[in-house]
Amino acid sequence: MLLPVVLTGGCTTKTAQTAPPVMAAPVRVAKATQRSVPINLSAIGTGDAYSTVSIKSQVNAELEQVHFQQGDFVAKGELLFTLDARPFQAAVSQSEAALAKDKAQLDLDRVQEERYQKLFDAGVAPKEQYDQMNSSATAQEAAVRADEASLEAAKLQLQYCYIYSPVEGRTGALGVTAGNLVKQNDNPVLVVIDQVTPLYIDFAVPEQYLGEIRKFMAQGRLQVRATPYGDTNAETGYLTFVDNSVDSTTGTIKLKGTFDNPDHRLWPGQFSAVSLRLSEQENATVVPSSAVQTGQTGDFVFVVKSDSTVEQRTVQSVRNIGTDTVVASGVAPGETVVIDGQLRLIPGIRVEVTNRAAN
Repeated sequence: MLLPVVLTGGCTTKTAQTAPPVMAAPVRVAKATQRSVPINLSAIGTGDAYSTVSIKSQVNAELEQVHFQQGDFVAKGELLFTLDARPFQAAVSQSEAALAKDKAQLDLDRVQEERYQKLFDAGVAPKEQYDQMNSSATAQEAAVRADEASLEAAKLQLQYCYIYSPVEGRTGALGVTAGNLVKQNDNPVLVVIDQVTPLYIDFAVPEQYLGEIRKFMAQGRLQVRATPYGDTNAETGYLTFVDNSVDSTTGTIKLKGTFDNPDHRLWPGQFSAVSLRLSEQENATVVPSSAVQTGQTGDFVFVVKSDSTVEQRTVQSVRNIGTDTVVASGVAPGETVVIDGQLRLIPGIRVEVTNRAAN
């Protein structure tokens, strides 16, 4: 008899499913620091010439020669224009001749006055004749003084034929070229000269800072830094003017900073980024501006804890100083904050630092 054979399958064991490894989010970090930081006001400024002079002719004459190229820098006292001086030289010669003639007549009148003085004293000449000689000499003295004044006026007119620069600065475009007839105080002007060393930077700040500005000005000169657009280097000057009224239409107060500008990096009409330093804040907590994020409840940062997890902290931002931000609360000096990679983070997540935080 055949016995049934029962075939049994082999037993299989199901292995436990292992959990996937927890991946750390890569981030870049930096340390919060404590240092003294400047208290600055930022604005947009415009260059303004220290002085602007419009050169006009003071006589009617032909413009003979221009002694500079338009756009040149000229020194104070440098000859700019020469006008046709011949008519004015002739006037000077005529005045000199008239003066010489009247002086000769004056000498004769004085001699006659002295002669009649002696005759009158001797009782020979009547007093009427002496008075007449005295009156003639006195009148001739007045004529000589008038001739001297006329000569000075003629010489002055002659001097006006040579036009010199009253300031050191840069010339603009020529209004009239050589060969043209120019008229006294007529338009167009011959040339405009802008003095650019030193130079003003005009800017405005909200009126709410007027009290602070006046307070710190009483303690000493306030430094102003101006960086021309397209440049990275700032020029340093000082606040020299606060307007006497607030602009009611904009709610701002106009200020001026004066800059030595020896290299002519600042230019009239050019825009510059202006920073007015009022004071310094001691022991301020500073973090890189890239660490500060803005959420629905305000600014916050991610702080990396000792176990490599992150904590979200609300911070109170005070001001920006270049690429850094001063915070009043939320972060302590020495703590590590995330400066890149915040989009991958949620509170409590583990992070992997891809750079070394600065000490």
